[in-house]
Amino acid sequence: MPVKVRMLVPRFLVAAGLAVVMLALIFTDHPAHSGLRNTTVLIIRHAEKPDVGSVLNARGEQRAAAYVDYFSLLKLDGQTLTPQRLIAAGDTPESARSRLTLTPLAQRLGLPIEQPYVNGDLHQLVKLLRKSNQAPTVLIAWHHGHINKLLKAFGGDASALMGQEKWPDDVFDWLIVLRFDDKGRLIPSRSLKVQEHLLPGDIAGSNSG
Repeated sequence: MPVKVRMLVPRFLVAAGLAVVMLALIFTDHPAHSGLRNTTVLIIRHAEKPDVGSVLNARGEQRAAAYVDYFSLLKLDGQTLTPQRLIAAGDTPESARSRLTLTPLAQRLGLPIEQPYVNGDLHQLVKLLRKSNQAPTVLIAWHHGHINKLLKAFGGDASALMGQEKWPDDVFDWLIVLRFDDKGRLIPSRSLKVQEHLLPGDIAGSNSG
């Protein structure tokens, strides 16, 4: 090996080592590769359900229809939050309600409804978004019994956000807003619960079917 080449090899190795260290620092600074950087994640429960069946009841269909204008025009703190990505829990024989809740909105916005995971695959969903998301605003419709776990997977405190540990069985008109900073970390002080008041009789804790 020529002398000059032998002299360059250690320098190359040092440079390569520094590059690896820098990349490691970047990935450490930006959680799970920062797909949630400067992102707002909106979370709703699927709309109202019948006593039997996998679809929405009449009131649930009304809520799904009302979400068209609600999310198309949504503004909070002066920021427009029209979703650019729609995600629903995967269909099962017991329920297609998460997808059906977003269907009218998807048609208005011309967006697909992604269903990469079923109800319990919360960490996989969050991992997917952290790895590859590019949408500034993401809307997720899920089953209420798992939303507290979904919030935790995002790094949130369900009790602080909802005022209680679990989403109540009889509440359908909450919107959870999660905001993430430029490193993909949740900002608790800018994350909140919004009361939708979309339909007559929408009151937290009321029996809305």
